[in-house]
Amino acid sequence: MRVSPARAAVVGHPIGHSRSPDLHRAAYAVLGEDVDYAAHDLVEDQLPAFVDARRGDPAWRGLSVTMPLKSVAAACADELTGLGAAVGAVNTLLFRPGATVLGHNTDVAGIVGAVRAAGAVPAAPTAAVLGGGGTATAAVAAAGLLGAGRADVFVRSAARAERAVEAGRRLGLPVRLRPWEEAAGALAGYDVVVSTLPPHGADELAARLAATAPATAGVLLDAAYDPWPSALARAWEGAGGAVAPGLDMLIFQAVDQIRLFTGRSLGEPLPREQDVIAAMCTAVGRPIRVVPAVSRTRP
Repeated sequence: MRVSPARAAVVGHPIGHSRSPDLHRAAYAVLGEDVDYAAHDLVEDQLPAFVDARRGDPAWRGLSVTMPLKSVAAACADELTGLGAAVGAVNTLLFRPGATVLGHNTDVAGIVGAVRAAGAVPAAPTAAVLGGGGTATAAVAAAGLLGAGRADVFVRSAARAERAVEAGRRLGLPVRLRPWEEAAGALAGYDVVVSTLPPHGADELAARLAATAPATAGVLLDAAYDPWPSALARAWEGAGGAVAPGLDMLIFQAVDQIRLFTGRSLGEPLPREQDVIAAMCTAVGRPIRVVPAVSRTRP
């Protein structure tokens, strides 16, 4: 039974900075979908009760999940998609008939889409990931979808990258850990670089890149998008590379959430999909992007 208006929301802490309401509301307006999309500030121990209170409610379509709730969200789901299970964290909870909840990770598609929209990527790119936290697991999965034969993860502490290594093992993608100190001299040689560090987390690395000015034709996705451009993005562009902010990743990952929240399957085109993307880009002040079909991922 479909109920109007439907309800969906983004949850996380803090949540005031989230652009998800802008993206989703713009998309539903183009699609003509009556969806009330809100934001709820929740910490980890509040999420299970919040999810359980909405199980079986026909008005609720799903939740977008941001930090620090992605691991807890996986535990709240009754079932995970293959990608959600491989990554070990989910950013999407879908309320289904029978009061069950499906967990999925659309961050992977978001990274793939943002990278491909930013610049040309070889069929079998060399790929590097900066940082070993939760987003790094999605970046490893994205490297595999982009066709990389291995993901090199640059970290200060190997212990922090255990989840990324495990995600690679589940996906059949070798992960090689490299010392953080080697990043400045090595990054320019990669076709794809994904920085999963927090704002200003790569500023020292950016200064070293700017000082040496190595030439690169690679694509950098910096998951941090405030402030933008980041110091790392400026240094990468100065070396000749293409860049995408985390805001583009946010746009692309939201497309798959919108598919699910409007009753469609992953990989199924939205009606007027390019108009939907254009409206989302406009809502957050980004140039209009085109969704590459290869960025779509199935459960």
